[in-house]
Amino acid sequence: MLFCIVGIDKPDSLDLRMANRDNHLKHWSDTGAVKLGGPFTSDDGERLEGSMLVIDVADRATAQKLADEDPYVKAGLFGTRELRAWKWLLKE
Repeated sequence: MLFCIVGIDKPDSLDLRMANRDNHLKHWSDTGAVKLGGPFTSDDGERLEGSMLVIDVADRATAQKLADEDPYVKAGLFGTRELRAWKWLLKE
């Protein structure tokens, strides 16, 4: 089952993001669940402002557990966070 995880960074949190980036990437790489993902940016691409992942897991409980274990979450990076079931309809 696919889930979309969206986290929007707290203001002025780039240092916190960068300090936890390697662990965040390792966490999600180790799960084997990521279908696609990456950071949200400002319109000019200069600032990182959040994260979006689509993961494929058995159920919501598993998705929630993985999301809660994200080093960005543990570090308090996100001001808001959302976990939604998602259906992949359009592809290249």
